[in-house]
Amino acid sequence: MSQRPYILNETNWGAVREGAGANDERKRRSRAEPAQAGDRRPRRAHGEPVRTNDSPEFRPARIAVLPWGATEAHNYHLPYSTDNIQCDYVAAESARIATDTGARVMVLPTVPFGVQTGQLDITFCINLNPSTQAAVLTDVADSLAGQGVEALVVLNGHGGNSFRQMIRELQPEIALFLCAVDWYRVEAQEPYFSDLGDHAGEMETSVMMHIAPDLVRPLSEAGDGHARSPRIAAFREGWAWAPRKWTDVTADTGVGDPRVATAEKGERYLASVTAKIATFLTELAAADFEDMYE
Repeated sequence: MSQRPYILNETNWGAVREGAGANDERKRRSRAEPAQAGDRRPRRAHGEPVRTNDSPEFRPARIAVLPWGATEAHNYHLPYSTDNIQCDYVAAESARIATDTGARVMVLPTVPFGVQTGQLDITFCINLNPSTQAAVLTDVADSLAGQGVEALVVLNGHGGNSFRQMIRELQPEIALFLCAVDWYRVEAQEPYFSDLGDHAGEMETSVMMHIAPDLVRPLSEAGDGHARSPRIAAFREGWAWAPRKWTDVTADTGVGDPRVATAEKGERYLASVTAKIATFLTELAAADFEDMYE
């Protein structure tokens, strides 16, 4: 019997470290495996928005949402595609709620690569430089600007991505309203989670347990997400910044302990996040872009 190759979207760093050719069914899922409860793909409903990657339908959309993630290791228990799966879900669910209010929203396919300049020594972390991102964003925006779309929302799902400066440069050159949202900053995490680590910790693990439980390894296999602190006080206190060299910071690529995560926490948190983003999309869809201030 031929072996099924590893699919990076489904594979975790632990499996990669042990060897991508290893014949270990514990670390991969069959294509034939049925979807489980909590499948990340929101089911189509009467008001669900058109998605360019799964529907041949066309309805004029005033607002386009561009989810933008990353391909990177997420401790030993989450897949490389974690940021993409989360961002795709948040975009689709937020747009679905907004569409139920009458907003005209199109969800574009998720861009799967982000800025990984501090992780280039980690196998299969894929880097897209900010200058490359700016070129991609420009081409997407240029394409939409002549098609009746009036606003583009970049929905960011990766901490290494930052679109503000790109938008500052692009906005004067294009007749399309541009804005960006980091979905994981929309709602304060403290009411939902006890460990506030920022990578593959309690929050991200809880979210993945809710939307894609079949891709989450048992938490007993996860690293503890311990992160080393900077020696320089300004970096520790957060008022000075430098990119992290990831393998100097953490042994398991995690920052934050995932072992107290639950699907229920992820569900509650996502419900609040998507409701807020949906309200934003609804207001944006009704906005006069020539009269944005009171």
